[in-house]
Amino acid sequence: MKGTTRNGPTDPSTRPSRLWLVSLSALACALVALGVWSAGAVAGGSRVSTATVSLRSTDLGKVLVDPRGHTLYLFMKDKNGKSACAGMCAQYWPPLLARAKPKAGAGVKPAWLATAKRADGKLQVTYRRHPLYSFALDKRSGETNGEGISEFGAKWYAVSPSGQAVRTAAAVGGTTTTTTTTPYPGNPYP
Repeated sequence: MKGTTRNGPTDPSTRPSRLWLVSLSALACALVALGVWSAGAVAGGSRVSTATVSLRSTDLGKVLVDPRGHTLYLFMKDKNGKSACAGMCAQYWPPLLARAKPKAGAGVKPAWLATAKRADGKLQVTYRRHPLYSFALDKRSGETNGEGISEFGAKWYAVSPSGQAVRTAAAVGGTTTTTTTTPYPGNPYP
């Protein structure tokens, strides 16, 4: 036949570009490598099995913080160690999650750290039976922008080293004083 050889068509317009084939092969290899890398990243992330709760000095005094140094809060709507914050609430108040028993930093009592199963099956870190949350508007470590806010049906408070809500009250002269109460009215926990 005219215009063909044993290796295919001789007309350049009818045979695939060698550059195109090389590019397609390189793209396929890159996608395979990306898949292998992302599977490794997911598997590597699953090895991070614990969360560490530590103490940090803030404008409220010493409070519990997550591994990034962000203030941890309790939600007054939570009952019996179970979270009442899901959906949109959990977007603003992300729960501190762990895959195993959390670790205690200096000043945090290890015996008071535990986990509780959330409605979605994930394990949320608790301290003295309080499920722990960070606040999405605390952008830097040590910020306490969520203190005393009433959202999603109840108030939010930073957590003291004793596992109690840190409540602030304006004192005479415009300064702020910090108090922790043990127990305070409406506190469902010890």
